[in-house]
Amino acid sequence: MSTWSGTAHAHPAAFHAPADESELVAVVAAAIGSGERIRVIGAGHSLTPVALGTGTMISLDALSGIVAVDAATRRVRFRAGTRLRDIPALLAPHGLALANQGDVDPQSLAGAISTGTHGTGLGFTGFAGMVTGLTLLTADGARRELSRAADPDVFDLARLSLGVLGVITEIELACVPRFDVVAREQSEPFDDLLATFVARSAQCDHLEFYWFPHTDRALVKTNVRVAPGQAPPAGMSAARPRHRLAQLLNEEVLDNGALRAICEIGHRAPALVPFFNRAAAEAASNRLYRAPAHEAFVSPRRVRFTEMEYAVPLAAGPEVLARIRDLIEERRWRISFPLEVRTTAADDVPLSTATGRESMYIACHRFFRDDSAEYFRRIEQICREFDGRPHWGKVHTLTAAELGAVYPRFEDFRTLRARLDPHAVVGSAYTDSLFAPER
Repeated sequence: MSTWSGTAHAHPAAFHAPADESELVAVVAAAIGSGERIRVIGAGHSLTPVALGTGTMISLDALSGIVAVDAATRRVRFRAGTRLRDIPALLAPHGLALANQGDVDPQSLAGAISTGTHGTGLGFTGFAGMVTGLTLLTADGARRELSRAADPDVFDLARLSLGVLGVITEIELACVPRFDVVAREQSEPFDDLLATFVARSAQCDHLEFYWFPHTDRALVKTNVRVAPGQAPPAGMSAARPRHRLAQLLNEEVLDNGALRAICEIGHRAPALVPFFNRAAAEAASNRLYRAPAHEAFVSPRRVRFTEMEYAVPLAAGPEVLARIRDLIEERRWRISFPLEVRTTAADDVPLSTATGRESMYIACHRFFRDDSAEYFRRIEQICREFDGRPHWGKVHTLTAAELGAVYPRFEDFRTLRARLDPHAVVGSAYTDSLFAPER
C-alpha cells in the first residue's frame, strides 16, 4: 500500500473496509483486543505516512454520504468517508455548497479536516475551521458526540487531530448557499506580485499564484464569488461559462500534459529546465470564465510529485518567497515544478497551520522522479526562521519539540490524547514521532 505520490508505503497486518458503523465498531474492538494499532486511511493523498500503519488499517470509503441537513442553520452532517469530489452533487438538491475548497478534491472529508486541507482567501478558513460537530469513536470503544455545546473541550482539539484521538465517523460542516465563481487567470511580473500580493489578497475573495523558478513571471488566479444569475463584477463582464472541449484542452493538454513533458525532460536534462520554464511562463494563457464554485476551485492534477508546504505569517510571505528565489539561483538548482502560493484567514483550531494568524501558504513541489531532500531542507530552514508551520499531510522534518514551539496549544493536544488513548492505540511510529507519547 502506498500514498498517491508513491513516496510513502506500508504493509499493514490487516486491512478492513467496514460496510457501516456497527461493522467499524467491531473492527476497532477486534484490533484493540488483539493488541494491534489502528490507522484510518482516506484517499491516501497525504505525502507522508501520516495515515499509514503496520497494524490494522481501516478504509471508511463505504461510510459516505449525507446523514442530515439543517436548512435553517445550513449545517450538513456527512459520514466521514465522503470524498470531497462527491460533496457538490450531494449538496446541490439543498441549494448549498462548501464555503471554500482546495485545488484538488479526491480526499475523504475526515482526511481533509484531520490534516488541515485548505483553499485560498483571507475571508475563509481551511476545512477544520468549518467543522461544527463530530462523532468520534475512541480507543475505549466509546462513541462521543462533539460540538461547542457537547463536550466542547474535546471538540475544540478534535477538529484537527491527524486521526490520533480516535476514529471519526461523522462530520458536521457549516455550509453556504451555492454560488458561482468568476475566474481570471493571467501572467504577471513576479516582483510586482510580491510587492502587491498581501494588499490584493485583502481586496478580493480568492487570490493565488504559481511561480515557475528561473522565470520573472507568475500565473495569477483571481476568483470572485457571485450568486447564481448575478452579473459579473466590473471589469469581468465578458466572463462566460467554459466550453467543455476548451476546458479539456487547457487542463489536460496544456496544463498537465505540458507540465509532465517539462518534468520528464528536466529529469533527464536539468540544464534545459530554465528554458522550458520560461517558455511555460510566457505561454500561460489569459483566461476569463464563470463556473460553479467547485469547478472553478478544483483542477485535475495528473503529474505525480512530492511536496512540502509551509504556512508563514501573511506579512512575512513576500520576504520568504524572495529568499527562496535567491536560494534556488545561488544553489543553481534546476526546479521544473512551480511553487504555489495561497492565503487563509486566521482560525481558532488548535493544530491548524493558521491558528491565531492570517497566513500565506508556500507549497514547493518536485517531480516524483527528482531528489527533493536538499531542496526541501533548505526551504524549510527559511520558513522556520519566520515561525512557519508545516502542512500536516506534506513533507517536513519537525519533531514534537519543534512543533510545540509553533503551536501554542500543542501540549493541550498531547494531554488530551494521553487521556483518550493512553496506550496510543490509534497511531503509528510516524505519529509517535510527532506527538512523542509515553509507551
